[in-house]
Amino acid sequence: MEMGTVDIKEHLLQSDEDFRRLAQKHHQYDEQLDKLIHKIHLSEEEKVEEVNLKKMKLHVKDQMESMILKYRQQSGKFSAGPAKL
Repeated sequence: MEMGTVDIKEHLLQSDEDFRRLAQKHHQYDEQLDKLIHKIHLSEEEKVEEVNLKKMKLHVKDQMESMILKYRQQSGKFSAGPAKL
């Protein structure tokens, strides 16, 4: 039975320290962006910060997605049964 993306995320959050660290970073960037978005007016510095936060958040998300894909590929190899020679 193949695990869904949500199941894999939950598994990696519980079992992989690097994935957990990335998830925490992603959440922190999201919170910082949320604070900026709710401001009525952003200074030029805040606009630059917003762009940088979005880039960092996307980079972390890409890393997490890569880890999910790697896990899915590895678990697929193990669940496929014995290899035929």
